[in-house]
Amino acid sequence: MRRAAVAVAAGAMAVSLAACGSAEEAGGNNDSTASAAKGDDIKVGLLLPENQTARYEKFDRPLIEKKIKELTNGKATIDYNNAKQDANLQAQQVDTMITNKVDVLILDAVDAKAIKNSVQKAVDQGIKVVAYDRLAEGPISGYTSFDNEEVGRTQGEALLKALGDKATKDSKIVMINGSVTDPNAAQFKKGAHSALDGKVTIAKEYDTKEWKPENANSEMEAAISAVGKNDIAGVYSANDGMAGGIITALNAAGIKVPVTGQDAELAAVQRIVAGDQYMSVFKSYPQEANAVAEMAVALAKGEKLDSIAKDKVSSGSAKDVPSALIPVVSLTTDNINDTVIKEGFYTVPEICTAKYKSACDKIGLS
Repeated sequence: MRRAAVAVAAGAMAVSLAACGSAEEAGGNNDSTASAAKGDDIKVGLLLPENQTARYEKFDRPLIEKKIKELTNGKATIDYNNAKQDANLQAQQVDTMITNKVDVLILDAVDAKAIKNSVQKAVDQGIKVVAYDRLAEGPISGYTSFDNEEVGRTQGEALLKALGDKATKDSKIVMINGSVTDPNAAQFKKGAHSALDGKVTIAKEYDTKEWKPENANSEMEAAISAVGKNDIAGVYSANDGMAGGIITALNAAGIKVPVTGQDAELAAVQRIVAGDQYMSVFKSYPQEANAVAEMAVALAKGEKLDSIAKDKVSSGSAKDVPSALIPVVSLTTDNINDTVIKEGFYTVPEICTAKYKSACDKIGLS
C-alpha cells in the first residue's frame, strides 16, 4: 500500500510490533549515544491534546502509564497534562516539561504545525520527543499511530456497503471531516475520498473546527438546508463525537441515513446497536499505547528503536521517522463481541443498558 507520507508493505500491517525497523533517522535526533544509558528510574512527560473525545482519558492515558510502569519495574515517574484543545496551552505545557527535566516526551499535538518550535526547544535541551497518534512537526525521534488513510478508506467503504444499491453517482453524500489543525484529519479525508470519489456525489463537505460535535451539528443543519432533506443518501463523519451531533441534526429533520464514525466510543457503540449510526472504526488503543510506551522508555534509556518500529513516515520537517502503525477494523453490529468487548473496552452490561436492552437482544448481544 502506498500513502502520501507513508510507504508500508500491506502484509506488514499484520506483523507484530516487535518487527524490525530503524531508529537512525528522524530529524537528526536519534543518536542513542547522545545521552548516557539510564536504568528504570526515568522521567516521562505525557501530553495529550483534548478531553472532549472520551478515548484520551479513558484509554490512552491509563494504558500508556500502565505500560511505562511495567517496562520500568514501577520506577518511572510520569508527568501528565491535557491541553484541552488549546495549542498555546500545550506549548506552555512543553515548557513545563522542559523545566521539569523529563528524559523523554510523548506528545499528541493539538496543532501539529504550531507545536514545531516547542519540539525543537525540547530537543535542544536533550529531550527526545515521540509523536503519538498525530504526526507532530519538528525533529521527533519516533511516531506511533494508526494507518490514517486506511481509517478513512475503511469508513468510505463501509458507507458504500451500507448504501448498497443506492450507491450510485447520483447519490448525494455529505462529508463532515475533522479539524484542519490535525494532520490525521487530512489523511482520513484522503482515504475516504479514495473510496467514495466516482461512486457517489459529494454534495457538501466541511472541515470541522476543533472536531467539536456542536460544530458538526451546525454543519449538518446547513447541509440539510442546502442539499434537501430527501436528497441526502448518507453522511461521512470522521469521528464518533461529531457523529453524535450529526445524528441529532438528522433526527430533528426526520432523516434516517447511514452515518460513519471513528473511535468506538461507548455512546457510538450504543447508537450502532440501536441502528442510529452505521459504523465506527475500532482501533486497538492497547497496541498503540504499548508501542509508544516502549518507544519512550527505549529512548529515555538511550536505546535504539529497532525492535519496536517497523515502519517509517515523513512529516514536513522530518524524514524516515521510525514508526509503528497499527491496523484498524470496521465496527458494526456484526463484530461488537470480537472488538470492543473482546479487548475489554466495554462490558455487555455497559453497552446494553435498559435503553438499549431490546436492541441488544435483537443482535444477540447479551
